[in-house]
Amino acid sequence: MCGIVGYIGQRSAEPLLLEGLRRLEYRGYDSAGMSTLDGGQLRTIKRVGKINEGLAPALAATPMPGATGICHTRWATHGPPSDANAHPHFDQSGRLALVHNGVIENYAALRQRLTKQGHVFRSDTDSEALAQLIGHYYDETPADGDARLVNAVRRALGEVIGTYGIAVIHQDHPQLLVGARRGSPLVLGVGKGENFLASDVNAIVAHTRDVVYLNDFDVAVITRDNFQISSLTAGAVSRQISRVEWTADAAEKGDFAHFMLKEIYEQPLAVQNALRGRVNHEESTSLFGGLNMTASQLRDVDRVIFCACGTAWHAGLVGEYLFEELARVPAEVEYASEFRYRNPPVDKGTLVFVISQSGETADTLAALRESQRKGHKTLAIVNAVGSTIAREADGGVYMHAGPEVGVAATKSYISQLTVLTLLALHMGRLRHLSAARGMEIIRELEAIPDKIQHVLKQNDHIRRIAGKYQRANDFLFLGRQFNYPIALEGALKLKEISYIHAEGYPSAEMKHGPIALISPEVPSVFICPRDAVYEKTFSNIEEIKARKGPIIAVATEGDTHIATKADDVIYVPPTVDYLYPFLTVVPLQLLAYHAAVLRGCDVDKPRNLAKSVTVE
Repeated sequence: MCGIVGYIGQRSAEPLLLEGLRRLEYRGYDSAGMSTLDGGQLRTIKRVGKINEGLAPALAATPMPGATGICHTRWATHGPPSDANAHPHFDQSGRLALVHNGVIENYAALRQRLTKQGHVFRSDTDSEALAQLIGHYYDETPADGDARLVNAVRRALGEVIGTYGIAVIHQDHPQLLVGARRGSPLVLGVGKGENFLASDVNAIVAHTRDVVYLNDFDVAVITRDNFQISSLTAGAVSRQISRVEWTADAAEKGDFAHFMLKEIYEQPLAVQNALRGRVNHEESTSLFGGLNMTASQLRDVDRVIFCACGTAWHAGLVGEYLFEELARVPAEVEYASEFRYRNPPVDKGTLVFVISQSGETADTLAALRESQRKGHKTLAIVNAVGSTIAREADGGVYMHAGPEVGVAATKSYISQLTVLTLLALHMGRLRHLSAARGMEIIRELEAIPDKIQHVLKQNDHIRRIAGKYQRANDFLFLGRQFNYPIALEGALKLKEISYIHAEGYPSAEMKHGPIALISPEVPSVFICPRDAVYEKTFSNIEEIKARKGPIIAVATEGDTHIATKADDVIYVPPTVDYLYPFLTVVPLQLLAYHAAVLRGCDVDKPRNLAKSVTVE
């Protein structure tokens, strides 16, 4: 959601901070601000709106010198978007500046208490209560060098209820940057004669690939040449320096108009990366080094639960079909936001998977912790190495998709499908699945990247279809079996980036209500490959056609029959039934993309959305 960047070193902080903020724009925000320290003076500029509309022009007009600074992009929770509610926020003296991600749940009580003590609040945010509280304790703390500020931060955080990732600077401590986290990601970038602090490694990878991922309750005390980390609960701690596996160039658009389009085109490589080193041809199975479970333990699993949100939930739904089809293991998919508050009966033979691209999704992280609290083995499927979910899970699988900048998930979804297919194969081969069937799955999966490339060649055709329907106000997406989750995902993509209302259903459910919406103004997108339920889905197409509804069909190459009923057809290469989702989702991603571009929407930064949802 919100973005944090901090710097302390020998270079001018302003351009580094501004560059870092630009690299975090994909996370979603409504205002931005920056504070720097220079010659014992705290300077601040903050503006509502996008960086190029507000903060950047203001900085160009009034440059901010100094080699220490913090900045922030805000996604509003408490208080509307405004200059006053933008970060940084200050204490009563105006000498302390704070940027904050997360939610301070007891801010109202803190605000009331501090107001009675004479503190004057200048914003509607929960974050300002924390800034004022740190300032309050700073004033109460005897002068003791930089320890005075550190101790004030620690005391204030001891009273906070909620989540936070913070960076704090103080006019009286120009060579000090303090960071802390609980439930909101924060990473420390280690340089030479300079150090960084950020909510996302994207912001700093252009300057250092050596990072320390902070744990919950960590407090980082950072100078230009050193850093120390302690825990609010355990005193001084040691944290490993990790190496980021990708470079800043991987998060650039290159020759593509948008990150989303670039990432759609990266999907063949994403599948290859997820497969790399995980296929054993001799034994017709898949290999995983991080599950931390023996073959015997995996055989004892008699039920699987997938917990996820959004697009990852749709991947989990495909995983449910895959595990039941290939491994013969009962499976179900749960919204993480519901699972964390329910009390479902989960027996000891159940294995829980949590799925998250960022590894920081608040609801998914809470579901993981709830599952572990109740004694269930909980594994993770994540993309971000070193993320909180990756570190706290009992084991898991990295997707290796590389950075995904576009808010609408594309290549991470394909990577999740790849990992889930490999896991289902692995579980199946430990049970009933024959070597011959295992090899068939491997051959078909290894052919998927070339088949996706073939689908991508229809980009211009799909753009023309998008142009034909760009002014529609409603869409229906319909599919059966393995392609039902793709109907959901196609509808979500269209909603997310083009702001066209869309709904996804199992094709047969159309008769149980949604058919009332059918009219010449409501296009229906049917995912109808030549699979086991082709004839059934085709019958549903007939029903829509009889009511004069426009039909866009995603079908298998060579299917001329479907063109007699559909108004527009997008063809995908043939594959086995359970791998069609890899191919049928790509046209729907492109359809949504082109519709959004034609409607003038901000594809990579759709309104009200954030890449990583780190607040409840």
